[in-house]
Amino acid sequence: MIHSTAIIEPGAKLGNNVSVGPYSYIGNDVVIGDNCIIESHVVVKGPSTIGSGNHIFQFASVGEACQDKKYNNEPTTLIMGDNNVIRECATIHRGTIQDQGVTKIGSNNLFMAYTHVAHDAVIGDNVIFANNASVAGHVHVGDWVILGGNSGVHQFCKIGAHAFIGMYSGVNKDVPPFVTTIGMPAGPAAINKEGMKRRGFESDEIMAVRRAYKAFYRKSLGAEEAIESLSEDAAKYPAVKLMVDFVKKSERGIVR
Repeated sequence: MIHSTAIIEPGAKLGNNVSVGPYSYIGNDVVIGDNCIIESHVVVKGPSTIGSGNHIFQFASVGEACQDKKYNNEPTTLIMGDNNVIRECATIHRGTIQDQGVTKIGSNNLFMAYTHVAHDAVIGDNVIFANNASVAGHVHVGDWVILGGNSGVHQFCKIGAHAFIGMYSGVNKDVPPFVTTIGMPAGPAAINKEGMKRRGFESDEIMAVRRAYKAFYRKSLGAEEAIESLSEDAAKYPAVKLMVDFVKKSERGIVR
């Protein structure tokens, strides 16, 4: 299962049934869970903890030191969950001491070719990064988010659960849950209705999210006014409450 040309440093720990392909490198302080597949020419450095069932394709770089000029080789970490697919030439960097010192990746995510996750980012579960999508340092991405091809997210931005970032979007503000964006800079386009249907949301909750979207984006209301107008729906529908709570906590302001 370990190719003869692969380099596994003595401090690395590999679980059961792990495959490492030709010319790949696994560094010290790397822990890889059971049933992972590391294809050829992959670099995994640590400190990093990689869960079970992950598949990392050729020329990916996982757990490398970040590109922040303030980084001074501190022992920061990467923590990754289970069943992620990391395609060709994707890059995922460790954290910095300017944040929590850790980059976190959830489970069941797909990072397509040439995608990038910068230092201190927090990525949820069931997220898709299409080709060349990138997030800068300290970005938080919620569950079930899709980032379209060649999209980019500015540092410290937050993307709410079930949002859809359209291709070539340049996100420089927070994106509330369920919102679809497009453009440079990214602006709101609609709700992610199709994604909600696929994930089993009932039609009445989808309509409630649509009303919430209109309150935030179509009625010329300020954020506080929109939140107040949605109090009844927020009490009745968890999806609306998720949107309202997100906007309340937004520090950068939401996309407009």
